[in-house]
Amino acid sequence: MAEAPRVCDTKPLPLEVEAGVHFWCSCGLSSFPPFCDGSHKGTGLQPVRFECAEPTTVWWCQCKHTANPPHCDGSHKRFQA
Repeated sequence: MAEAPRVCDTKPLPLEVEAGVHFWCSCGLSSFPPFCDGSHKGTGLQPVRFECAEPTTVWWCQCKHTANPPHCDGSHKRFQA
């Protein structure tokens, strides 16, 4: 059974990325968020592959509870005080 992901932040991270393949950290343990660094090993969670054809700004989910990974869908609102 997979562990629950760690909430990194309660707001999205807008970040421009280069064209190509990227891997979004779904566990919240990466030292290089929002990208996977392999820290998920042993958690039962896996990174999410994201590909873009040209440089683009992505609103990366930081709460790790989005229904549309790796994009923020507002799920972080339930973690805000």
